[in-house]
Amino acid sequence: QVQSVESGGGLVQAGGSLRLSCKVSERIFSITTMGWYRQVPGKQRDVVATITNSGRTTYIDSVKGRFTISRDNAKNTVYLQMNNLKPEDTAVYYCYVNWSGSWGQGTQVTVSS
Repeated sequence: QVQSVESGGGLVQAGGSLRLSCKVSERIFSITTMGWYRQVPGKQRDVVATITNSGRTTYIDSVKGRFTISRDNAKNTVYLQMNNLKPEDTAVYYCYVNWSGSWGQGTQVTVSS
């Protein structure tokens, strides 16, 4: 079973930055699309950004220009650099391995105003 582990969440003031990391256990990382999702209590889990194995990226409108998704295939790791964070970015962030349909355990991001 493919496993992934997120890290890098925390508490930050509005306008601050965080970088999330997600390390995937399997060699399939280099061939799979990866995604970052987020979820707040009582709401569904929504996509934030995705990156294909060739490096093509997509973002939701609310994070364009502030967040950057990237990947390092040599390290089986995908990143989410989050700049100019806003209180509405507060959520649990999950990485998604498209090849296996599996999720990490999530990492909490809290942005204070």
